Amino acid sequence: MITIIAAIGKNNELGKNNDLIWHLPADLKRFKKVTSGHHILMGRNTYESIGKPLPNRTTVIITRNDNYFKDGCLIASSIDEAIQLSKDDEEIFIIGGAQVYDQAINNPAVGKLDITLVHESFDADVYFPNIDTTIWEEVSREDFKADDKNKYDYSFVSYKRK
Repeated sequence: MITIIAAIGKNNELGKNNDLIWHLPADLKRFKKVTSGHHILMGRNTYESIGKPLPNRTTVIITRNDNYFKDGCLIASSIDEAIQLSKDDEEIFIIGGAQVYDQAINNPAVGKLDITLVHESFDADVYFPNIDTTIWEEVSREDFKADDKNKYDYSFVSYKRK
């Protein structure tokens, strides 16, 4: 199964200045739990904003730069190549950024969207693509209220390709 995993604001906001625009510990904890032990595919900018390979995951960086190298990471020139490098993993996660999401959401190999919806509008410069409900069907949703640690109301929403 190939899953796109993302946290987005009310208007599909992803980030600004190559960084997250909110701090939501519950989302970070869930991200770590579901992606641990698996391949995570990301664009170069996303990797550079993280700054290092994430523990207990195989990092695959997608870049058009043939000379790009990061110790401990696999490098691919396309989403399809990144998927090929990860083919022995039962669960592959595409974790961003915006350009990679734009390409991946229409890739028929991607079967699931795992979205954290932050119920707030944010100033952003990158956005998640619209989720086309003729292609994607919502299959589960958990809603949460803001609390001491999480400043915003949020929902974990899963979609499957129809």
